[in-house]
Amino acid sequence: MTEASEIKDQLKKFIVDTAFVPAEKVQDDTLIFVEGIFDSMGFLSLINFIEDNFKIKAQDSELLEGNFESVNAIVRFISSKLN
Repeated sequence: MTEASEIKDQLKKFIVDTAFVPAEKVQDDTLIFVEGIFDSMGFLSLINFIEDNFKIKAQDSELLEGNFESVNAIVRFISSKLN
């Protein structure tokens, strides 16, 4: 099973690499959409990344801002799907 710290590291790397932002700008509680790090296209890339890398499927009803607003929120979402 993937540990939360491993998920967090993978997510941060993906966000930094995809959005071309400095790593220090992406903290665990950074609001990635409010801060303008990701937009709607970034969100689609994020969903694809999660589904491909963690072999889970996000249902339409789960595509809520609260599940994806920060690294911490995304880790909670992924962990709940893996358990």
